[in-house]
Amino acid sequence: MDKQTSVVEEPTVADLPEISEIPEFQKLADVVVPEPLKEEVNESELEHRDFDDSEFWRKIPAFRDVEYEQFIDHKFQLINSVTSPEKLTGIVGELATPEFVEDMKAGLRAAPMNVRVSPYLISRIDWDNPYDDPIRRQFIPVASRRLPDHPQLTLDSLHEQDDSPTPGLVHRYPDKVLFLPLDVCPVYCRFCTRSYAIGGDTNQVEKVGYKYSPERWKKAFAYIASRPEIEDVVVSGGDAWNLAPMHLKEILSTLLAIPHIRRIRLATKGPAVMPMKIHSDRKWVRALIKWVDHGRKLGKEVCLHTHFNSPNEISLITHDAMQELFRHGVKVRNQSVLIRGVNDSPETMQLLVKRLSYMNVQPYYVYQHDMVKGVEELRTRVGKTVELERHVRGATAGFNTPIFVNDVPGGGGKRDVHSYDYYNETTGVSVYRSPNVDEEKAYLYYDPIDQLPEEGRERWARESEHQAIIDEALKGAGLTDLEPAR
Repeated sequence: MDKQTSVVEEPTVADLPEISEIPEFQKLADVVVPEPLKEEVNESELEHRDFDDSEFWRKIPAFRDVEYEQFIDHKFQLINSVTSPEKLTGIVGELATPEFVEDMKAGLRAAPMNVRVSPYLISRIDWDNPYDDPIRRQFIPVASRRLPDHPQLTLDSLHEQDDSPTPGLVHRYPDKVLFLPLDVCPVYCRFCTRSYAIGGDTNQVEKVGYKYSPERWKKAFAYIASRPEIEDVVVSGGDAWNLAPMHLKEILSTLLAIPHIRRIRLATKGPAVMPMKIHSDRKWVRALIKWVDHGRKLGKEVCLHTHFNSPNEISLITHDAMQELFRHGVKVRNQSVLIRGVNDSPETMQLLVKRLSYMNVQPYYVYQHDMVKGVEELRTRVGKTVELERHVRGATAGFNTPIFVNDVPGGGGKRDVHSYDYYNETTGVSVYRSPNVDEEKAYLYYDPIDQLPEEGRERWARESEHQAIIDEALKGAGLTDLEPAR
């Protein structure tokens, strides 16, 4: 009896369903696909390409009958933003339990920031489990999860006011300034490093405030024009999303007219929290595109720097808004904050980075969480951040791999998180130098105490040990001759 042999046909381009119908590939139809060296990916590895296209907001009682055209109107988003516990219950109804609402009320009484959350974000929260939801964690405080602030924490930990030649202008790096034209945002992040200034006063903080002021702006412009070494201006606040088109024009036209200015970055949380502004506020978008184009003609860059922290913040509405900016040549980069329970796992951070890249937003920075009042439960250890960076690097192209940085307390600026001179995982103290800012100072960052081993927690519990812990860190770094920044 003759043996029958089966022949396994090698796949050709014609067998690839998504490719075979593309005219440009028809000439390759009979080409045998080379045998792969890597295992075929499963669908979960392509999750970053899936953008929620459902009418997800309809699960919220107040938005059940809201049509798509109404939901993507930025005015609807502004009017219906949650600004109090009462407004939250009016919108989500029984989705928020009475116990959660009371927890939120107590959390707000102890918070340095006011609450403002857009309908878009409210609709992206998992109300079956709000306590562990990554969006709730960022924007809605609850007293039951609160931890005591670290004893070395200060309100303005980055010392921005110390580096301000005039109110609302920070000049720390030699060739860069930070301009704060306003003090309001489309939403308020609990972990805002400018809780000393942004939003209205709270029970905990009387704000410095950077309200719109033509005279204050003029002083900032005059200073920038007088310093030829300045090439880079970050326009933040507050949030550039809240600038009126006429004010956007005033700022960009003035800065672009200064000969030595080469780069202008508009810092905004907007794309992550209210992407529908790109769809519906056409006057603002036209102003942005006009001045991006004008800058390019002058050989200067005007771009957006935004702030996505969780893949859950991204939907098809977001994707389409970012594609609209991309088509018009607007460069968008992202700066995340590393937040416990939000994005501090390799799987979540990789998904965020790849999803951003897929919609043409370049992952730029991941910040070690600043030492901010009232949000100790959101911070992570430096050691964990270093390990997370190892897992993210190599998962995608280098230019789409963010730099993990520590914007060190005391005003030392951004340091690569792993560039410390010394790190003690027991006491949680890391020591950095920043020679271009101040070569005579050492900058210390402190891990959250609840994440330390028992020995470290016990030492921080004794106030008499605090200075000894700091002295040990400076000695370990070999920097006892430097002054620790406060």
